[in-house]
Amino acid sequence: MTHDTPMTPPVTPDALTVPRKVPEYAGGKRNIVGLTREGLKAALLEIGTPEKQAKMRTGQIWQWVYQWGVRDFHAMTNLSKAFRAELDEAFVIALPEIVDKQVSADGTRKYLVRINGGHEVEVVYIPEESRGTLCISSQVGCTLTCSFCHTGTQKLVRNLTAGEIIGQVMLARDDLGEWPEPGVSTADNGPRLLSNVVLMGMGEPLYNFDNVRDAMKIAMDGEGIALSRRRITLSTSGIVPEIARAADEIGCLLAVSFHATTDEVRNTLVPINKKYNIETLLAALRDYPRLSNSERITFEYVMIKGVNDSEEDARRLVSLIKGIPAKINLIPFNEWPGSGYERSSWTQIKKFADIVFDAGYASPIRKPRGEDIMAACGQLKSATERARKSRRQIEAEAGLGG
Repeated sequence: MTHDTPMTPPVTPDALTVPRKVPEYAGGKRNIVGLTREGLKAALLEIGTPEKQAKMRTGQIWQWVYQWGVRDFHAMTNLSKAFRAELDEAFVIALPEIVDKQVSADGTRKYLVRINGGHEVEVVYIPEESRGTLCISSQVGCTLTCSFCHTGTQKLVRNLTAGEIIGQVMLARDDLGEWPEPGVSTADNGPRLLSNVVLMGMGEPLYNFDNVRDAMKIAMDGEGIALSRRRITLSTSGIVPEIARAADEIGCLLAVSFHATTDEVRNTLVPINKKYNIETLLAALRDYPRLSNSERITFEYVMIKGVNDSEEDARRLVSLIKGIPAKINLIPFNEWPGSGYERSSWTQIKKFADIVFDAGYASPIRKPRGEDIMAACGQLKSATERARKSRRQIEAEAGLGG
């Protein structure tokens, strides 16, 4: 069925917001994963590392943890045995735990990851011919309740720490067997399996700014994971006050969940639009490429039948973004039980893409990936919720039961 006006599906609050607790480890040890270089140096000074040595020791530990993926202080052979014992006494190198892994027919891997406190987030690895992209989460749940997004039906529980964010990258490298051997040039290891990171999983990254920034600084550090800033894309729904700050303090590529060409429709699809409308958002985006020296902004546009997919919408879109270096990612809507929306027809998507392309913008149509394991865009949702409610229950709640 085609809807004249967008429907707002039910939001199922399946988790209570809980107070933020600092993760605790056995013996009161502190996790060093997620500390910035400055934070790690300060932590070493606290345990009595001489000031003159602290910077060098920080660099050595950093390389073991982030370049070579080592988790055992005793394996850090360029440190003295006594110092290794001190580190082991005071610190841990801890990552979130993979509790389930599913592999799609198309090679997409979805990890259900448990973080401190027992909460779960999902992480998705998408292999392609020329790259491997890891989609990571920044929050448990999400505050935004975008009406087309399955992830948005899980209420926010808490922000992830920097360690829990970069830990998703590290555990995926574990699973892919991609850590280079210590002392072996990374150039000798062939093309990277995990070459790109997108902050497009659960949560709004700009609502967890400091932790996202610190985690991405670690990802981009040349003596660690060493991903170029042009291989990291942060996706936001349009938190305008933080956009310029992201350009200044992170400087990675930016993607915007745009999805509509009028405030009326975007207010429903992306409710944060009521706070920062299209005009306000576009004004902030015009400055972003200049501020961060990024190549272009990606506008993400989910194609929903009868809601935002008309040829008039396409023409309005290219008019709105005029003057912004941009590409438009057209995303066929990934249907989920109770959404109340349908995917646009292929014919309509193609017409829309042609109008955008003819106006001079790249308009790739994203091939849905991992749909058979609910890993596609907008479908990230903790397994605990899916286990709790059957498809029939969800459909009944949404008024779709037969």
